[in-house]
Amino acid sequence: MPQRKCCGVTRTRTASQRTDGRKRREVEVEGGITVSPVPLTMGERVTVKYQGLLAQSGAEQLYLHKGYGPGHSWSSIEDLPMQKNNGVWEVQFVADNASRLNFCFKDNAENWDNNNGRNWSLEIHSGEIP
Repeated sequence: MPQRKCCGVTRTRTASQRTDGRKRREVEVEGGITVSPVPLTMGERVTVKYQGLLAQSGAEQLYLHKGYGPGHSWSSIEDLPMQKNNGVWEVQFVADNASRLNFCFKDNAENWDNNNGRNWSLEIHSGEIP
């Protein structure tokens, strides 16, 4: 399937149909990162998969470092341990803040992958239709 770039995100494939009839999409963002479902909606379970620099360097353990809000002022910051599944590091969590999800990655030796200082950031929608 051809890849299309839109709004800085490379769309890679449409995943399975959900029980409510909407399609869940897994979207590849820069640096070997995939996020699903996209668009992100408040209260939904989010899956982040990582195959970036730290994974390629053979890290023993990886963590998703995440927070919410504007890129310069994160709140509700957490480090979530990731699990290796078929060679891909992944983690799931519930998007519990209707602002912006910001994240980067670190390993057990405190090496960071922060997208060259830009981190990764995605808008979270309320789920309400105006």
